Amino acid sequence: MKKILISVFLILLVFDLQGQGIADYLSAPFPTSMTASPDGTAIAWVFNNQGERNIFYAKAPDYSAKKLTDYSGDLGVDLGPLVFSPDGTTLLYVRGNGRNPNGEPANPAQLQENTDKKIFKLDLQTGKSSWFAPGTSPVFSPDGQDIAYVLGSSVYLKSTSDTTDSVEQLFKARGSASMISFSPDGKYLAFMSGRSDHSFVGLWDFEKKQLTFPEASLDFDSYPSWSPDGKKLAYLRIPNILNLLPFTSITEANPWSIRVLDIATMKAEEVWKADPGRGSVMVDDLPAVSERLWWTPSGSLVFPWEKNNWMQLYSINPKTKEVTHLTPGDGQVEWVQSSFTKNELLITHNIGNIDRRQVSRLDLSTFELELLSDPQTINWAPVRIENGLAWFQSNWDRPGWPMVQTYGQTKMLASDLFPTNFPKNLSKPEPITLKAKDGFESYGQLFLPANYYSNKKYPAVIFLHGGSRRQMLLGFNYGMYYSHTYAAQQYFASQGYIAFILNYRSGIGYGMDFREEKNYGAGGASEVQDVMAAADYLAARPDVDNSKISPWGGSYGGFLTAHALSQAPEKFNAGVDIHGVHNWNNDIPVFASWYKPEKFPEMAALAFKSSPMNFVKNWQDPVLLIHGDDDRNVLFSESVELAEVLRKQGVHVEQLIFPDEVHSFLLHRNWVKAFDATFQFISKYSLAK
Repeated sequence: MKKILISVFLILLVFDLQGQGIADYLSAPFPTSMTASPDGTAIAWVFNNQGERNIFYAKAPDYSAKKLTDYSGDLGVDLGPLVFSPDGTTLLYVRGNGRNPNGEPANPAQLQENTDKKIFKLDLQTGKSSWFAPGTSPVFSPDGQDIAYVLGSSVYLKSTSDTTDSVEQLFKARGSASMISFSPDGKYLAFMSGRSDHSFVGLWDFEKKQLTFPEASLDFDSYPSWSPDGKKLAYLRIPNILNLLPFTSITEANPWSIRVLDIATMKAEEVWKADPGRGSVMVDDLPAVSERLWWTPSGSLVFPWEKNNWMQLYSINPKTKEVTHLTPGDGQVEWVQSSFTKNELLITHNIGNIDRRQVSRLDLSTFELELLSDPQTINWAPVRIENGLAWFQSNWDRPGWPMVQTYGQTKMLASDLFPTNFPKNLSKPEPITLKAKDGFESYGQLFLPANYYSNKKYPAVIFLHGGSRRQMLLGFNYGMYYSHTYAAQQYFASQGYIAFILNYRSGIGYGMDFREEKNYGAGGASEVQDVMAAADYLAARPDVDNSKISPWGGSYGGFLTAHALSQAPEKFNAGVDIHGVHNWNNDIPVFASWYKPEKFPEMAALAFKSSPMNFVKNWQDPVLLIHGDDDRNVLFSESVELAEVLRKQGVHVEQLIFPDEVHSFLLHRNWVKAFDATFQFISKYSLAK
């Protein structure tokens, strides 16, 4: 045993000398919250530089990047979104962390201060930042004189010039307010009032100081959208789906519809309704924005619909009822961004480029679609600027970075901030298609190790993403969590592993039939078959040592890692389960408070059969459990209970616990620790055999 440990140490030492550490692979600042001033002459975004979050600003004509805030250190305090004032002289931003069910804001750095979400006001002329109010979701009035925001479940209003600590609720109402927006003339504030199994679209009349719900219903009325002249308010009406168990397939329901309220008469009419069957369900996370309706200058409405298996955009003329399909082809629309020019929408999608993201311009006059981005790269978060465009871009060998294009010339913003120590010899991923034993096709990416030799046998790792509504791409991801995990797989490859990333059924990017496969999740865990297909694919490769295949993943990926180790211990040698779900009946109530397993015995029985705990008696392989104990998505007790059961069975369990950390780690150092521990744990078993 002593000789084996010495050999393992020497091998790990050689590997460390061959390349850089995992921290180098996570060293690039990650950009978020791209926004443009109303006149398109300036942009702002947030850089998370190894946990140090700050706002950056660039202005026409040269767009030279400037840091506006000076928050120093890996503090674990979130930053964003950003909101420009109508005149472009002020920038609002939100800084702080959300609260858990006990009302405690996240604070993984143990800061001895209040880490609640707060709104700050930044004067772009002086560069001075000042506290404005507690809360989130700030919105300027059209004249810029007032700011509405959400605090708790209510709407508050404060004058832009108010420098006091005053906090005044705009109106009193039951329910939880969200989706707030001023009418173009500033006379009304529209919002959604959530009421558990239904919601209303509400209106606050500033002149009359009167609150009304013009068309209350039994349904979820939501996503209010003002017409350009302020005379109409469009919104969605989505019927409730009673007792729908989260993480189970749904492909049809009572159809949703679009309604338009006439402000003068306060009467509404249905202008469009989804067909029964395919497309009758309004998917709540595609497009992944807080809007679902966009008015054209001519008075038509653009909306997302999944009629043809893909979430794409359509238009409806409220007068003629004519429907036009705007984004045909195989692929989904994931984000939609309006423009200061008012005659276009900027769309992020994977139509015709399934493993990447592209940016296109939709002309709202002609409905013509124009590709704006390089199809060999990954692009997202576009904003229109004067004479050009700003957006984020990544590639297989470079993480996401802010870009600007003016007069046809493209450049990186703040290029001097890109770390000089970032690894340069990355592995270019190869797209792979797999077929499970039930015939279902899934997808993935293969990374060959550094100094690859085809006649050599390598250990292999399979990364399983979370969600499950996610898609890993042929490059660094647009989300920080998955940009980091992509980097971790690159690190494995640099250290002599064949690394595989699996896009299993129930994820996004491949259409409704892939996402809503009928037996996925708590309805049968059919994704496990895709994990087995990935393991079999790797085991059959002549360059893989089939005794050294290790799964790892977080959240839903932890769930699938636990399934793999409990259902097929013979296929794997060790695994890392990061904040994974192990018993659906424990964690589903986090997402559906109505669900009580004892009240729904048939649901509960299927959910448990779909859980790793149903197979835990077969578990033999060692596992590393990683979890933050302020996780609001997956109960910390899921890891506590699994560890207890495995220890009783004699399974070797190691642990890495982050006190007061949330699901998507707020502290950069915790990402580094988690991935370093993942690599060291898997290598201990892959290299010792």
